[in-house]
Formats: sequence, structure tokens, C-alpha cells
Amino acid sequence: MGIQNWSEDIILVDLPQEPDMGEELQTVTSIVRDRGDCDVVVDFSNVDIVTSSSLSKLLKLRKLLGDCGHRLVFCSVAAATRGIFSVTGLDGIFEVADDKFMALAGLQMVG
Repeated sequence: MGIQNWSEDIILVDLPQEPDMGEELQTVTSIVRDRGDCDVVVDFSNVDIVTSSSLSKLLKLRKLLGDCGHRLVFCSVAAATRGIFSVTGLDGIFEVADDKFMALAGLQMVG
């Protein structure tokens, strides 16, 4: 788990489970706010549930990145979490890739 600079302009986040997820998302948001020049890949491999509080933080992070022309990509999202995104209509807002490698490759091709 943790936050790492995967490349010069991509931050990779291995998201922890709740209740640590919210704190990790706040840290990522602070890093993005300070840098302002990066895309973010969030790996959900270790996540089995997402609370409304964390969904709110994910939306804030997406808005922050979108406002400065950068992307937020989720990967390895469990079926239950995808279901939450679908029911809430967030599946049309969040960009989701199958796995970390697809997410990173997608960003690098466009970037």
C-alpha cells in the first residue's frame, strides 16, 4: 500500500481498506494540489468496500484533477464496488481500467 511517483507525471496509489482509505485519499489530494501537474492511478486491489465518505473524497480528487486537465483512473475494482459506482451513477464519471498495467499504459499513450 502507499503512494508512489510511478513516473514524472503519474502518481500510483495502492488504496488501503476502510477506515484508512479516507486518510490516504486526503494525502493524495494534498499531493495533487501541491503539484498540479500529474495524473493519478488508484489501485483498488485491496479494497472490498467504499464508504460514502471515501466516495466524496474520490469525487473531490477527480474534480481537482479535471480542473487542471489531468486524469484519475481506477483499476482492479471489485465487482461489488463497480456495482456501487453503477447504482450511484458514478460509473459514467469515474474512468476504470481492468488492472494497473492497462491504466498506466492508457495514460502514457494519451500523455
